[in-house]
Amino acid sequence: MSPHAKTGLLACAAAVLTVVTAAAEVAINTPGAHGAAVAQAARAPLQLTLPAPTGQYRLGTVSLHLVDPSRPDALAGSPARRELMISLTYPARDVSRHPSAPWISPKAGAEYLREQGLPPGAVLLPVTHAHEGAPADRRHGRLPVVLYSPGNNAPRSTNTIVVEDLASRGYVVVTIGHTYDGVVEFPGGRVVPPAPDGPATGPVIFRERVADTRFVLDTLAVLDAGGNPDAGHRPLPSGLRGLLDLGRVGMFGHSAGGATVASAMFEDRRIKAGLSLDGPIAGPVVTAGLKRPYMLMSATKALREELPDLATFWSKLKGWKLNIRSRDVAHGSYTDAEVLTAQAARPLGLTESELAAQIGTLAPERVTAIQQAYPAAFFDLHLRHRGHLLDGPSPRFPEVTFVP
Repeated sequence: MSPHAKTGLLACAAAVLTVVTAAAEVAINTPGAHGAAVAQAARAPLQLTLPAPTGQYRLGTVSLHLVDPSRPDALAGSPARRELMISLTYPARDVSRHPSAPWISPKAGAEYLREQGLPPGAVLLPVTHAHEGAPADRRHGRLPVVLYSPGNNAPRSTNTIVVEDLASRGYVVVTIGHTYDGVVEFPGGRVVPPAPDGPATGPVIFRERVADTRFVLDTLAVLDAGGNPDAGHRPLPSGLRGLLDLGRVGMFGHSAGGATVASAMFEDRRIKAGLSLDGPIAGPVVTAGLKRPYMLMSATKALREELPDLATFWSKLKGWKLNIRSRDVAHGSYTDAEVLTAQAARPLGLTESELAAQIGTLAPERVTAIQQAYPAAFFDLHLRHRGHLLDGPSPRFPEVTFVP
């Protein structure tokens, strides 16, 4: 199964992320659901919110426009160089002097509304807990770095809950917007929508995902050395120079992003540990395996049985490995869709069964607790060499089982 399949297990979580996507494909295609959204918009917009991160640090964020001068963009239909957007979220100080960042940039959000057929003003998209341009908190020296790759057709904001929680615990988290695979808004308001999926574009997009990851790692080295890699040389927050410990780099991704993690680890040894949120596997890493720590958070216990390539890959792993599963969750549960779709269900006319199809039946607050605990435990263990949550099943999380 391709990491870019849009049906079955790998259906993109972007289809249920917010009511920009939070109407979800089921809701949009359900008689009366669109009418409910229109009626709601006529009354008052629904304000969506994100849970607060659990760590000790306040957060800053900055977005960078990157252009790879060495790489033509295979998807652009022109000799243009590959360009992408990334965001850094990091421990910060003096945050009150800086505005809170939106969950998604305005024109990208409007594109989602258009794609889903929802009227403007139906919802108010979330505001994050990170502050744009706030200076980095340097009190604890260099910080480990975690990269994030979203699922197919998803924006880089897909897993803001996990991103913010990691950053609040002392990580610099770098989210990658893979151009032509998920809507991307560039400085000045230029919006690039996803390219159509298909047998011709899917493998190309996946190769670009892996190349994007390696290019971002190169760019972070420039940033840490005091350079400004932004294509427009927009001002950077103070304190980023020397903040990134690029000897301690991890990566996580959801769905197709999980497949990106494994392939990027195979091609680039700078990534020391990888976490897949209900993702498949693709490429040479299937039979080659890895010798570095790898963890799979499954929404389906039989995931490795349903995806033969994933089973093969699992058997080839020679380093630390762990597969856990949360009961009563769905593929989209390991994204922000878990809380945002639940919030939007009533005004959008989602029935209980339709909501369950999108995010399962486990209470969103419990899924959030799992999202915030287990990725942090994985990176704490392998980038900081501390913690015991992954030693075995925990009474704090009875919903989580360890899959042999």
